[in-house]
Amino acid sequence: MRRLNLALGERSYPILIGGGLLTRADLILPYLRAPRVALVSNETVAPLYLKGHVEALEKVGIGATPIILPDGEAYKNWESLNLIYDSLLAERCDRSTTIVALGGGVIGDLAGFAAATYQRGVPFIQIPTTLLSQVDSSVGGKTGINHPRGKNMIGAFWQPKLVLADTDTLKTLPDRELSSGMAEVIKYGLIRDLPFLDWLEANMESLMARDGAALAYAIERSCANKAEVVAADEYETASEGGRALLNLGHTFGHAIETGLGYGQWLHGEAVAAGTMMAVDLSRRLGWLTAADRNRVSALLQRAGLPVKGADLGAARYLDLMSHDKKVVAGSLRLILLKSMGNAVTYADAPREEIIAAIESSSRG
Repeated sequence: MRRLNLALGERSYPILIGGGLLTRADLILPYLRAPRVALVSNETVAPLYLKGHVEALEKVGIGATPIILPDGEAYKNWESLNLIYDSLLAERCDRSTTIVALGGGVIGDLAGFAAATYQRGVPFIQIPTTLLSQVDSSVGGKTGINHPRGKNMIGAFWQPKLVLADTDTLKTLPDRELSSGMAEVIKYGLIRDLPFLDWLEANMESLMARDGAALAYAIERSCANKAEVVAADEYETASEGGRALLNLGHTFGHAIETGLGYGQWLHGEAVAAGTMMAVDLSRRLGWLTAADRNRVSALLQRAGLPVKGADLGAARYLDLMSHDKKVVAGSLRLILLKSMGNAVTYADAPREEIIAAIESSSRG
């Protein structure tokens, strides 16, 4: 088992990574206020892992109330959130009840937002079961739901007490979901960890073949990068750089997800295409070379990811991007690459260059 720590003073918490952790209820017990949890999962993950996890909890005296939601990004909304509230109230869960998220990023975001708001805040534990959630969404305390006008526009910062990433869950992960998670893994190399990017290029085939040691290392390295960024800028308030840099490709990618309807593209697929738009824009600004662009494209394709975005039209992209959380005083701040491994926040990209990057990186 690998152990990292996200340093946030009194709200610091461990990130545990390894195989067989779902059966290790003893790892959870120290982080509970009372021996009772509300276990939020979905219709895909629950049949695979819920029963075994509940039995492990019961062996150490922890009672569990399962809450099963529909599966998919399309259900990351008020209706699903209210299903959680309804169950918590029906079971008379109080402030000592810990909400546990057992699933991917959608479940983590929903359960975390419920924890942040139920009775004005209850404890929360993340047990991510997808690669994307293990390397990104389970770490850092961002929770929320989607709105028809924008992704993740309603939510709260609410840090978990513990992140428990069982790498064995990746054995049942569909290939498309594995690729989706790899987009976020590659992101860390592009924005701040060039040696990791080199390692990914050398080991991508092993990762896609689900080599356990390679996956564990990639998850640990990704989480270590995110933990450092979040510890320095928890609430994404830094005017330059900071936590916002973790959003490379996301402004373009969120436009794809929102424009097509949530769930048509997986999050990582949209981020990959959005990353290529950001990389192409960085090239147009003179910061990257054509060889850099080709390098990123080749690695994303080896990970089974798209490098062309949905053909929404540049005007539609710009309209959707104007609702992005990184818009400040009407100015769109994009995450771009000054060089490989060196991301920056940039608000002065000429509109015509943004349009050109969108059009050159969209399916025609």
